Amino acid sequence: MKYNDLNSEEIRVIENKGTEMAFSGKYDGFYDAGIYRCRKCNTPLFNSTDKFDSGSGWPSFDDTIKGAVKEVPDEDGRRVEIVCATCDGHLGHVFRGEQLTPKSTRHCVNSISLSFDSNEENSKYKKAYFASGCFWGTEYWFAKQDGVVNADSGYMGGHTKNPTYQEICQKDTGHLETVEVTYDPTEISYESLCKLFFETHNPEQMNGQGPDIGSQYLSAVFTNNVEEEDTVQILINQLEEKGMKIATMIKDANEHKFYKAEEEHQNYYKLRGSTPYCHVYTARF
Repeated sequence: MKYNDLNSEEIRVIENKGTEMAFSGKYDGFYDAGIYRCRKCNTPLFNSTDKFDSGSGWPSFDDTIKGAVKEVPDEDGRRVEIVCATCDGHLGHVFRGEQLTPKSTRHCVNSISLSFDSNEENSKYKKAYFASGCFWGTEYWFAKQDGVVNADSGYMGGHTKNPTYQEICQKDTGHLETVEVTYDPTEISYESLCKLFFETHNPEQMNGQGPDIGSQYLSAVFTNNVEEEDTVQILINQLEEKGMKIATMIKDANEHKFYKAEEEHQNYYKLRGSTPYCHVYTARF
């Protein structure tokens, strides 16, 4: 197998089991959506959805891509090293029992041992935008679906540029709490995503969602093209034929920029091991 050429610092860490200085690596505090690969052999190791801020100064993940990472106990028995299962390149160490996430596992990794592939640059993926009340709950349901590679909470539909959560709560930005869903259309269809949207909130509520009242909690789908708009409208028609009065708005995604919310709002329920308080699945189709 051909390996990538490494510079002297990469050799020190990856091949000679060194450690880079805390808070110095380029992936500490980095939370773009994508896949982290082994710098030496390009094997996919970690998904961005499993990354969290441990405060340690090194990238931290509470899970790995299945079979990609090996654990090797240190000779002194004090720590457990993690290495790439393909090339044995040194990644860092794994720690358990810290209770930092529900999985209580922290893969502490040197940035220099990794490379990163952004979902934004992968042409096979598509994006869809859904607003159904508090984005924590909306994100929770979409992130669970096979074929969804990422779900980001954010703001969309308003007039304020680069809004903050505090500004959104003041209810004068025009933005809705929205989730950007990045998905593989060969694994899950846009129609299936839309059905999930209508089945995981109350699309009849006109003033918010559940106990969350306010304009930022209204129900909406931001469509990228006419085909998506038609799909949403067909589903609305089906629900109204069943006697429902759908309040969901259809908006043009091309006229509204999506702004990703602050990091503390991403993977909210996953990192806390809890479930949404007002987003419950109800079969409607």
